[in-house]
Amino acid sequence: MSFIKNKYSQRYILSLLLALLTSCKMQQKYSRPDLPLPGQFTSTSEADTASIADISWDRIFTDTTLQGLIRKGLSYNYDLQIALKHIDAAHEQLKQAKALQIPQVDLLVTGQINRPSDNSLNGITANSFLGKSYIEDYNANVAISWEADIWGKLRMQKQAVLAQYLQTEEAAKAVQTKLISDIAQSYYNLLMLDEQLAVAKSNLQLSDSTLFMTKLQKEAGNVTGLAVEQAEAQRQATAILVPALEQSIALQEHALCILTGDLPGSVKRDVELNRVSIPDNLSTGIPAAIVSRRPDVHAAELSLIVANKRVGIAKASMYPSLNITLDGGLNSFKASNWFNVPASLFGLAAGGVVQPLIEHRTLKTKYRTAKIQRDESVLVFRQSVLNAVGEVMDALVKADKLKQQHQITTARVETLNKAVSDAQLLFKSGMATYLEVITAQSNALQAQLDMAYVQKQRLAANIDLYRALGGGRN
Repeated sequence: MSFIKNKYSQRYILSLLLALLTSCKMQQKYSRPDLPLPGQFTSTSEADTASIADISWDRIFTDTTLQGLIRKGLSYNYDLQIALKHIDAAHEQLKQAKALQIPQVDLLVTGQINRPSDNSLNGITANSFLGKSYIEDYNANVAISWEADIWGKLRMQKQAVLAQYLQTEEAAKAVQTKLISDIAQSYYNLLMLDEQLAVAKSNLQLSDSTLFMTKLQKEAGNVTGLAVEQAEAQRQATAILVPALEQSIALQEHALCILTGDLPGSVKRDVELNRVSIPDNLSTGIPAAIVSRRPDVHAAELSLIVANKRVGIAKASMYPSLNITLDGGLNSFKASNWFNVPASLFGLAAGGVVQPLIEHRTLKTKYRTAKIQRDESVLVFRQSVLNAVGEVMDALVKADKLKQQHQITTARVETLNKAVSDAQLLFKSGMATYLEVITAQSNALQAQLDMAYVQKQRLAANIDLYRALGGGRN
């Protein structure tokens, strides 16, 4: 009866252990949290999966000069090179993580000579049994230790490191998309400044002509010296724009060179701002795709996955760990027969289960902290998605409203240019005052500068939309 009782007791214990192993899986299965995503970006847009973010940057930016600058930036920009070094470092960590479940093997070779006191127990023993006053000990052994991954702790550590590696890749992609966007923005800003400088120089010539005519009118007695002074002041207001714009151009060229990893200098370009085509309709795709397309958003999700794994690792650390140790080699009290096989051979095999009992609340604190950090990562992920959607919608609004502004500004420039021509003709015939001429020229100058600015802003909005959707990864 006692045998049967012991047999059933053993089965009960085994069943209990199996149930414990089954119920205590530490693996934290990841599921994407609910995200604040609309069905579509705008009320007029269609839920189409196609997106300009899937188009390579060299098909978006077709200007050959700009393409050359972007390629140079992708090769030599220091921020991007630093991000790539982070990937290399993370890859080494990943290699190490893959070896976590491989047993640790150590080789130990030692030699020791101990000269005890002749009056000590060791000294008397050495003289009695070894016939000498010193003790030799030579050891050469291989030690193998291995932790059984019962709770999946090591597997989760490897998965966490893998997610961190992927996160560094996404971070590098985010640097790349921003770099492409910054280079394109700087290039188009440079074209805008070129256009504004050309406008300023053209209006300066016009102001010279107006000043000359005003002086002739004064000599003829048709206007006073005040008219000449007003015309001169108008010319000076236009002239001051030239060095100011030339300064802005030089600074923009320097910034663009630094973005491409080059020393500050001039940037060659042979295209005008008004020749850069701007597409009217750009496909955005569905908002849900932004999670996988935007590198920074994807990196935030990978950070959440890492935090989720760390919760499982912290929980697994609270449960018993099984360690197996194997040790074997050669040991001898004399160097002469150290490698005498099989007499010098020895071996040891041991296994132990360690259950943390009192850790000064350390393990529980780590577990609860990991859960809090996971909750924080969820909030960061949701915020990144919200910011990404907001950036797309902002870019769409800008593109739409700037298109309308460009149409109005273009019509305004045409109207004011005609007003300048009419004012000059009327002034020559004495039917318009010098103030009317100056006012018409001032308004036309500002309108032309505004038109160049709006044109550049339209290009900037398209660039923002491309980057906000995650374009520029490839």
